[in-house]
Amino acid sequence: MASVAARRRQELAAEGQRHLEETIASAFQILSSMNDELCNPALWSSSAAATAASAASQHPHHQNAAPPPPHSADSDADAMGGAAGGSGGSLDEARHRYKIAVAALRASIAAVSPSTQVRT
Repeated sequence: MASVAARRRQELAAEGQRHLEETIASAFQILSSMNDELCNPALWSSSAAATAASAASQHPHHQNAAPPPPHSADSDADAMGGAAGGSGGSLDEARHRYKIAVAALRASIAAVSPSTQVRT
C-alpha cells in the first residue's frame, strides 16, 4: 500500500513539473508576443497609433494639448491584443495557453494535497 502511495506521489510530482514548465513557457510566449507587437507599429491599433503620432508631433511646451484618453482595465486588455488592439493572433493564443496551463497546474497542486494527507 505504501509503495502505491509513493508511486502516485511521484506521478503527481512529475505531472506538476510538466504543468509548471508549460506555464513558464506560455508566460514567456506572452512576453515575446507583447514585445513583437510593441516593436512593430504596423500591429498597433489605429487609435493608439494616431494618439502616439499626435503626441510626438506636438511641441513639448504646448500647454493646450488635449488630455490623454482615460485609462482602464479594458484599454490594458486591448493593448495586449484584445479586440481593439494589435493583431491579437499570437498574443491571444499565448494568453489562452497560459490560462490552460495555470488551470492544469492548480489541479495538479490540488491533487497532491489529498495524496499527502493519505500518508499522514
